Amino acid sequence: MRTPTRARNKLIAPFALITAATLFLTACGSGTDDSVNASAQSDEIPTTDVVSAVKKDEAAAGLLPSGASSLTIAVSVSGQPPGTSILDDGKTLAGQDVDFANAVAKVLGFGLRTEQASFEAILPALDSGKYDLGVGNFGVTDERRRTIDFVTYINDGQGFATRKDSKLSKVTDLKQLCGLNIATGAGTTFEATLEDNKHLCTDTGEKAYKVQTYNEQGAVWSSLQQGRSDIVMSTINGLRYAVAHQEGVKFLNEFHRLDVGFAFKKGSELAPAFQAAVNSLIADGTYDSILKKWGTTGSAIAKSRISPPELKD
Repeated sequence: MRTPTRARNKLIAPFALITAATLFLTACGSGTDDSVNASAQSDEIPTTDVVSAVKKDEAAAGLLPSGASSLTIAVSVSGQPPGTSILDDGKTLAGQDVDFANAVAKVLGFGLRTEQASFEAILPALDSGKYDLGVGNFGVTDERRRTIDFVTYINDGQGFATRKDSKLSKVTDLKQLCGLNIATGAGTTFEATLEDNKHLCTDTGEKAYKVQTYNEQGAVWSSLQQGRSDIVMSTINGLRYAVAHQEGVKFLNEFHRLDVGFAFKKGSELAPAFQAAVNSLIADGTYDSILKKWGTTGSAIAKSRISPPELKD
């Protein structure tokens, strides 16, 4: 499905707002890039402090392996709240993942060295020891669990959004997307889901949908804006936030829920301590405060788990 040229032109102005507010430009590795910082800022970032009052939990901290006084965390900067963005100072990271990481560090009493990294680079780098852990709204899948350990802290998942003038109202079956262009992030569960199910169209003699992958979230929205894509597949929370703060787009529906967690190399001794820390945050109310700050209370979990099986619909 394509939007007529005249209709697309009418949507350029509101979509320019989306592109500016949700631009996803990350450093492809560690360190900071001034151009990345300048581009990944957003005007829609909550800054309420919900972490500084968190107290150390001695029982949880006692589960840390000896010598774990400072850890290196890799953070994927999406520029789209509640994912990680960069504040106007060009260096301060803000987002739901960052708040949870900082809160856990307070509970366990250690320091965090934060490095920006591209989403698709983080998980492969954990096994090499380049990072102790990573965050980036990493969904827990059975495929990832083969090489990665997760400590869950929210439940998010996969959803769809499109232009308001689209005739689509809900996607319950990927066969509804046959013949369309689907924009999504590279190296994500969205890309894997779409690629694994292309055959649903060709099996019934229909034209397969085209998966368009981007390393930058801003490019995803631009492709929709410019009519190169018909629909966006991304995180439920990210899509809801973008639609709530911008004009010209609509959230279609949740498609598949996934647990989301801190990512570690397989067999990491850090996982039990992180699990205890998340459960401590749930118990003392900090957990709810973080979710309320980012408008994601629908993603609350009752307790943290270590590498649970992938949720199946």
